[in-house]
Amino acid sequence: MKWKKFKIKTRTQAEDIVISALYDIGLEGAQIEDKVPLTAAEKEQMFVDILPEEEPDDGVAYLSFFVEEGEDGRLELEGEAVSVGDILERVEQELESLRCFLDIGEGTVSVEETEDIDWMNNWKQYFHQFYIDEVLVTPSWEAVKEEDKGKMILHIDPGTAFGTGMHDTTQLCIRQLRKYITPQTRLLDVGTGSGILAILSLMFGAKEAVGTDLDPCALEAVKDNMAANQVDEEKFRVMIGNIITQREVQEQVGYGCYDIAVANILAEVLAPLTPVIWHTLKEGGIYITSGIIDDKEQMIVEAVQAAGFLVLEVTHQGEWVSVTAQKARQA
Repeated sequence: MKWKKFKIKTRTQAEDIVISALYDIGLEGAQIEDKVPLTAAEKEQMFVDILPEEEPDDGVAYLSFFVEEGEDGRLELEGEAVSVGDILERVEQELESLRCFLDIGEGTVSVEETEDIDWMNNWKQYFHQFYIDEVLVTPSWEAVKEEDKGKMILHIDPGTAFGTGMHDTTQLCIRQLRKYITPQTRLLDVGTGSGILAILSLMFGAKEAVGTDLDPCALEAVKDNMAANQVDEEKFRVMIGNIITQREVQEQVGYGCYDIAVANILAEVLAPLTPVIWHTLKEGGIYITSGIIDDKEQMIVEAVQAAGFLVLEVTHQGEWVSVTAQKARQA
């Protein structure tokens, strides 16, 4: 089996946005190479006695995406047979669009051929059990230790397209959800991905959850993770589509019927999403956001306030921000 490797040279600050943009055209499982210093948690995850010497961060990042090559030399992208040129054109169009509002650095793209490698599974050697406060997050390929069996355990297999819960933004959301969830909570999780936020919310005691995502792969990921955590299928349903632009998705989700809405999405998406979320919440409903890099904090605070929300709390972890707000009750 052969793969084509599309490698983009960009800036570390643009990594998440570039990955998100290319994810939208069907490229998944980004491999990231940069010189950003490892966090304490990441160092613990490496499980080695002597860590490699870290070079100074030069602000440059390389993002690699792999696409399987068929016997006829054609590539498959979201079920469509395409050429290398087709993918290059789509990637370059996306990068050019990003340049309008973001410094992506060189934004150059190179193409390489790589032989039969198990890149879909090699990343698993770097994902081990870890804690988010008192919650133990563990993948299926690791056994739970005897001393941990009485603790709250989230079994999560994120796959290549969705997160694991290690990212600061996910942890910010989880801590805020824990503060506001009650046994009566009906939750909306926009950009649900692997379902980690909704599944944990149900474990925290929420009554039911609804998730939305752009990627149909989320359906299988959520189904698997619900089964792994013995979550009742009737308590969490997922809809595929764009809640910002598609009226039918908005109507399926419903209006004025959620106690909490959570969105762990990039700031550039949160801004247009926020007015839509306002209509989904009950009066007094809580809106929890993250995915916000620190220099975008004011932009989201202003967007939240402009939509009619009262900002309750702004929390930080690393260079990431979470804004929690409330839909005002009418007098």
